Amino acid sequence: MKPVRLRYAYELARLTGFLDAPGVAVVEPRPATDDELYLFHEREYVDVVRHIGEGGNFADEIARGFGPGDNPVYPGMYAAHTLAAGGTMVAAELVASGACDVAFNPAGGLHHALPGRASGFCVFNDPVLAIKRMLEKGMRVAYIDIDCHHGDGVQYAFYDTARVLTISLHESGRFLFPGTGDVSETGVGSGLGYSVNVPLAPYTDDEIYSYAFDSVVPPLVRRYQPDAIFTQLGIDTHTGDPITHLRLTTQGFAATVAKLAELGAECGRWVAMGGGGYNLSAVARGWAMAFAAMSGSAVPDSLPAGYNGPDGPDSFADPPEPPIDAGIHEQVRAFAERSVEGVRDLVFPTFGL
Repeated sequence: MKPVRLRYAYELARLTGFLDAPGVAVVEPRPATDDELYLFHEREYVDVVRHIGEGGNFADEIARGFGPGDNPVYPGMYAAHTLAAGGTMVAAELVASGACDVAFNPAGGLHHALPGRASGFCVFNDPVLAIKRMLEKGMRVAYIDIDCHHGDGVQYAFYDTARVLTISLHESGRFLFPGTGDVSETGVGSGLGYSVNVPLAPYTDDEIYSYAFDSVVPPLVRRYQPDAIFTQLGIDTHTGDPITHLRLTTQGFAATVAKLAELGAECGRWVAMGGGGYNLSAVARGWAMAFAAMSGSAVPDSLPAGYNGPDGPDSFADPPEPPIDAGIHEQVRAFAERSVEGVRDLVFPTFGL
């Protein structure tokens, strides 16, 4: 989650000319306010993050999710995470007001954070904060999460309401953090049927992922008819990611974002966020390609001259990889088919599908 990921993606988009496309503006973010953080997070937790981010001691850091591992304490932590969350709040404000049709905050998408606990590199859950603000405006929201990890914090926030449709495609929790996101997690109370999970097996490739996405996302979103869509565009699904096990290419990722762009155009309001992704070359190329889809820009074959990014291909697309064993591929496909059938059995009837 090093911030250099964001600089690489921004510089690649800038040098390729994507930021010069008609109608594109780069807008400065602002820190999220305390009142915005309180939309989801406990006041005591916010105070703890502020205190330890300013160098203060706190005896119970582990209970709040901090310490060795995913969420180390560091100077400036509070400022960094309020700015990341504030960027998504600005994006949501611009889209909700009609100032733009789509806004992208690559520093956002921190979908694991819980009301009183940091989790999985995430301190403040900016998707939840921004969606809650849109709900206050009377909107219905579809949240679509394509990060390799299950969007558990967002699901938790809206598990009991029909005003937010949450859809998460991710590597199965049997194999990957946070261990949740089974097809059977479909919501409770008035939210029953509005929490959708499509777990996938390790070695899922572009073709299998496309099948799962196409089978679930477009029909549900179109039937739900949201006022706005939120998308978490984690690219740790990439075949070269060091901590996950799917096999998507940058072109497979970009093809998925293009489908989200189509849904965003139909809806008229689209807020996009970043998320996971730990292969720096894949993050930069993938998020630049995502922004190209948002701005209607054509993606060239080669990276631009003058781009001094991380080691990786000199093209936006990944080179071909050798296929996996046919028997394993068949098992991976069958895993995806079972997940899709589970969603069709448990969720589609709620929408008359």
